[in-house]
Amino acid sequence: MLDRKVSLSTKLLNWAVTIGSLLICILGMYTRFPSMTLMGIAPNWLLIWLVTWSVNRPVFLTVMAGIGLGMVQDGMTFTNVSVAPTHVLGLAIAGGITSLLQKQRYVQEDFISIALIVFGMAVIVETMHAVQLTLMGAKMDNVWALQQRIALSSAILSSLWSPAIYFPLSRWWRSLEKKKD
Repeated sequence: MLDRKVSLSTKLLNWAVTIGSLLICILGMYTRFPSMTLMGIAPNWLLIWLVTWSVNRPVFLTVMAGIGLGMVQDGMTFTNVSVAPTHVLGLAIAGGITSLLQKQRYVQEDFISIALIVFGMAVIVETMHAVQLTLMGAKMDNVWALQQRIALSSAILSSLWSPAIYFPLSRWWRSLEKKKD
């Protein structure tokens, strides 16, 4: 009986840490600290959290998490729903690809690999955004010129800041795995 209570409290604490870290990342999306932007672009905190969380999760769950996070980001950024592209597609693809990369063992789980994955996924997310804008009839030359700047800035900053999210969360989740054994 005591083991079950400890297990339940550990599960509740894990949920609190996971959801708390996600809430911090959501709030971080709109917080601009000095020297944290590059050409007016800030790190994509939701993408960093999604990649960190997706590394050791099944593909289906990571795609669903990407859809959910995309809806959260859409809800926080849309001003006119009829003409705005969605973040759902890019984040769902990023979550799925991250999970597939780890399952295929093309990359190891360390700071460098996570930073590279975040860099690539940031480019994919911003490219999906530009594709949607192009399909909605925006001028192609404007969209793709801005996409290059936005994708590169977001990818650089997000990959540089990814250890700030990855390190504490991965240590936490590893410690939980050790407790299970």
